[in-house]
Amino acid sequence: MPEVKCYQRFKPFVEDVLPDLIQDSRAIIAHPGQGDLCAGNSQQAITLAIGPEGGFIDYEVNKFEQAGFSTCHLGERILRVENAIPVLLGRLI
Repeated sequence: MPEVKCYQRFKPFVEDVLPDLIQDSRAIIAHPGQGDLCAGNSQQAITLAIGPEGGFIDYEVNKFEQAGFSTCHLGERILRVENAIPVLLGRLI
């Protein structure tokens, strides 16, 4: 089962917590219209960042990329978060 964690403040999370969370994993940020189409079936652990509907703001995407994340998307249509999660998990696992 995936592990879900919530953090209240973005910048301290990305700078202080995130580097430890993504160790030994493939770090992916799901963001509409950027990166490659999400595909996977990897045997490696995956750390997946999913934002609000419509995606993260540019500042957040840049901070994730600076932390070592690669971007992916699910195609032209933007899905609601509750639909994007199972689709991403199905494609990546």
